[in-house]
Amino acid sequence: MAIIPYYFGRTLPVWKQNVKIVTINGKQSTRDIILQAIKSSHQASVEELAEAANVSPVTVRHHLNSLQADGLLVLKSIRRKVGRPHYVYSLSERGHELFPQKYVRLSSRLLDELKTQFPAEIVGALFSGVAQRMVHDHQEDLESLPTLEDRLDYLVKMLAEEGFLAEWQRVGNQYRLIEYSCPYISVGQKHSEVCQFDQELILSVLGSDFTKDSCMLQGDPCCQFTVLADSSRG
Repeated sequence: MAIIPYYFGRTLPVWKQNVKIVTINGKQSTRDIILQAIKSSHQASVEELAEAANVSPVTVRHHLNSLQADGLLVLKSIRRKVGRPHYVYSLSERGHELFPQKYVRLSSRLLDELKTQFPAEIVGALFSGVAQRMVHDHQEDLESLPTLEDRLDYLVKMLAEEGFLAEWQRVGNQYRLIEYSCPYISVGQKHSEVCQFDQELILSVLGSDFTKDSCMLQGDPCCQFTVLADSSRG
């Protein structure tokens, strides 16, 4: 993505000169211009965004409503000494995640340091602890799920919140959990310990033993687990 210091022949204000404009087939998306402008300025009003995108405030509000519905923006009221409140938009946590981050490099370096200073069992326990804490946060919901299939549904949703693309299938008296994508695969290529996170999550949510039949880190197209229905609780 190129840095665009002007738009439609007009020089942008200083706060907009670092906006990275996303182009699709050579055309600039109003939605992306709005997101980039808010990212660059940290917060912006409807009028400022209309100027950045060179569209009417009505059009901007339409896009802002859509972005809010998607959970990407937060609306904030700024009170002035006189007059009505001033409203500005900023990115939500989910909105910030749309932009490239350096988490993979930092995570890998942190794991390098952990493995240098602590034995393998301690590092493994840390991953298990993260999963256990996550399960604890959902404990009330999990206790209300009567069947293994209910828990599988819930597990898939939990995995989706963490960035996994997963589904489950029933095959005879067994259940198959399939992860088609893993948000940690880049880190996992160097630190296979990250696999302990989702495996601990599966064990804690389902309360069942399982086997891991394939793994993307081993070159397989997906990570696949088999759970015996008879081994489940309830």
